[in-house]
Amino acid sequence: MAYSITERGAPYSPDYRVYFVNHDGPISPWHDIPLHANPQNNTFNMVIEIPRWSNAKMEISREEPLNPIKQDIKKDMPRFVKNCFPYHGYIWNYGALPQTWEDPGHVDSFTKCKGDNDPLDIIEIGQRIARLGEVVEVKVLGAIALIDEGETDWKVIAINVRDPLAEKLHDMSDVDAYCPGLLKATIDWFRIYKMPDGKPANQFAFDGQAKPAAFARKIIEEAHQFWGQLFTTPTKNISCINTTLEGNELKISDGNAWKLLENTQCYMPPWPIPDEVDMIHYVKGWDCKL
Repeated sequence: MAYSITERGAPYSPDYRVYFVNHDGPISPWHDIPLHANPQNNTFNMVIEIPRWSNAKMEISREEPLNPIKQDIKKDMPRFVKNCFPYHGYIWNYGALPQTWEDPGHVDSFTKCKGDNDPLDIIEIGQRIARLGEVVEVKVLGAIALIDEGETDWKVIAINVRDPLAEKLHDMSDVDAYCPGLLKATIDWFRIYKMPDGKPANQFAFDGQAKPAAFARKIIEEAHQFWGQLFTTPTKNISCINTTLEGNELKISDGNAWKLLENTQCYMPPWPIPDEVDMIHYVKGWDCKL
């Protein structure tokens, strides 16, 4: 199914929102976009929140009706990740798997930590820089288990099925063979990216070793089941309003969905990106050798 986006507010401002639309009208990218793109081929839909090399920390809003993408806010200002030498911004296309949820009430049997209350994160390692709000069909290659401030924060690793390397990459061993240095850079990036803000290095389960594709798919299916429970057990500060899911009282009409968008700000010119976003930060005590 084809999806498009409609922008509201000014990019890089606290009011910026990216809403999703299909051929019938507005939808929730979290609830209305199917998890599985092609079940026979084991491919999944990925919602692009952050294109490669960019710094704005964009994310699906859990709390707002129709779950638009917005920029994370820190101290009343939009958040940008720091450039930790030798990296610039996010080093892959970053996004979320729709119809998944890391349950904050569930203690992960592998990490021994509770979920982070978000859709599953996914990084796409293909060659093309994706667009904010794009929905990409991906092949899952594996996963790493980040422990972020005491919470389980799985990072699924995948590749766009249309990428030139997609036919060669099937598992994490293939990533090491065809993309040397990428996995180490990924672990390093996640370990240090919050350190310029004065936070400690992130930790990992499995000593930072990536788990294979079959393992990652089990994590995805578990998170898909947790997501389904949101519709039977209401959860505070999570909006499950949708326009396509039959059999639940939170489904709204296309007309009412358009009314929600009509009450938002119109699109405005972008705010200037602060000069410090382009600064390079050197993280002490970290070996950056690839």
